[in-house]
Amino acid sequence: MVRLSVNVNKVATLRNSRGGREPRVLDAVEVCVGAGVAGITVHPRADRRHITPDDVEEIGRTLAPLRPRLEYNIEGDPRPDLLELVRKVRPEQCTLVPVAPGEVTSQAGWRPGTETELLPGVIADLKACGIRVSLFVDPDEHAVDLAASVGADRVEFYTEPFARAFEAGAQAARRSLAAYAHAAERAHARGLGVNAGHDLDLENLVLFRQVPYLDEVSIGHAIMSRALFVGLTTVIREYLAVLTPGPAAALHR
Repeated sequence: MVRLSVNVNKVATLRNSRGGREPRVLDAVEVCVGAGVAGITVHPRADRRHITPDDVEEIGRTLAPLRPRLEYNIEGDPRPDLLELVRKVRPEQCTLVPVAPGEVTSQAGWRPGTETELLPGVIADLKACGIRVSLFVDPDEHAVDLAASVGADRVEFYTEPFARAFEAGAQAARRSLAAYAHAAERAHARGLGVNAGHDLDLENLVLFRQVPYLDEVSIGHAIMSRALFVGLTTVIREYLAVLTPGPAAALHR
């Protein structure tokens, strides 16, 4: 079964829009855990517009009795304060994601350049702390090879292109899926695990789960959006049903 890690950033976004502590991020974490997720993901950005360092530490303490069976994944760009926080919290996984100035959300995976020259040292340091490292990449064999060359343990495929192809129709979706499958085969051949995330939802995940060697999907926006109307426990169980081997459960959108 493909593991589901739920990104709880959007709960913090709602809280921060008003100030105070409601809705509580820890309440969302506890509901997700109670519903049977395999992991919790956070992406603390430098501008602190959603998840804050205090949130990251509180979640780490809350999950401590359940780890490592339930994994904690911290995403972010390898800036000094983020790396210091990761070393302090010691999550099971750190997903390194490139950040473009002014972006609202992630736009692309890592590509060769001056920023990637720092990755081998960063990754070696995190691995020395016992942290598995995943590199956010496009579904391209050159990007997979980059991840292998800098010492990553896994890749996380950027799946917005697949989501847009899925919206365009079955033929486009199948072409896109083939590219991800080829990249996953390449990753497996290079000894890398395979994660995926960004704009995956209940509909397109039914097809995307066919990608070979898929270890984990990280989903936040789609889960929290649907949870507004059907409840967080319900939507978590819907996603787990899709990720369970065998025919997908009937989906009602």
